[in-house]
Amino acid sequence: MGVSAVGKSTVATCIAAASGFSFVDADELHPAANIAKMAAGVPLEDGDRWPWLDRVGATLAAAPPPGIVIACSALTRAYRDRIRVAAPDAFFVFLDGAPDVLHARAAARTGHFMPAALLDSQLALLEPLQADERGVRIDVVAPIDQVCAGAVAAVCADGRS
Repeated sequence: MGVSAVGKSTVATCIAAASGFSFVDADELHPAANIAKMAAGVPLEDGDRWPWLDRVGATLAAAPPPGIVIACSALTRAYRDRIRVAAPDAFFVFLDGAPDVLHARAAARTGHFMPAALLDSQLALLEPLQADERGVRIDVVAPIDQVCAGAVAAVCADGRS
């Protein structure tokens, strides 16, 4: 979980490869209207997000063994709670970084529907994991191999592989 350009898909792919889990990018679970809205530079509202988050939770809940890794923003506690309605044992790897690092990454991205201009709206909305949520926070300033290793170790320590 985390804001755009934090490396969710890259790290989730690493976790999936190391654990034997399947991988889904939650962007693929968005309805076309949400993607069009974001591509136009318009932030999503909660009414746009709820059905998408329900699909994320249902996808987690329906995953066959050994499991699934989903790269998903899940920016607020309410969004994570919505996912946990269907998948109460969800473990969140919160990828976090300094705003200047994230802005540089977002500006360098090409071919993604999420424009860099929406990063500030995501950062304003972001609620870090709370002490009672299953998960781990990982700073993405480290080299990607270290970020991936930390994420894999956290998932394995949680007993998921």
